[in-house]
Amino acid sequence: MNTQTISVNSINTSDILSRPYISIAREFSPYTGARYRTDGPFSGEEFRENLLEPRFLQALEQGQKLLINLDGTEGYATSFLEEAFGGLARAHGVQQVLEHLEFQSLDEPLLTDEIEKYIRDTARRK
Repeated sequence: MNTQTISVNSINTSDILSRPYISIAREFSPYTGARYRTDGPFSGEEFRENLLEPRFLQALEQGQKLLINLDGTEGYATSFLEEAFGGLARAHGVQQVLEHLEFQSLDEPLLTDEIEKYIRDTARRK
């Protein structure tokens, strides 16, 4: 079988096929919501509990990084990002989360820095 490797934001398709991966727009929703389930559909809490945390735990078990593609949505509320990624860091520790997550965003490259800030801020709040 001949597979072609295409580099996208320094991540190639063969990486996506061989490790834990999430495309938020395709696997969750292109219209992400607010922080909590009670705030409405497609919340950060729902994303974390139903998709992010199970894949994160899979990545930990495999000793790999979970690649998260942020492209293809209509944007992200701050509350969604903080609840999803900050919440993951509160549950599993800042360092472990930073070591096992990798983000991809061609649409909004600075979004990855914003998410990392939410993860790191959880350590300051304790």
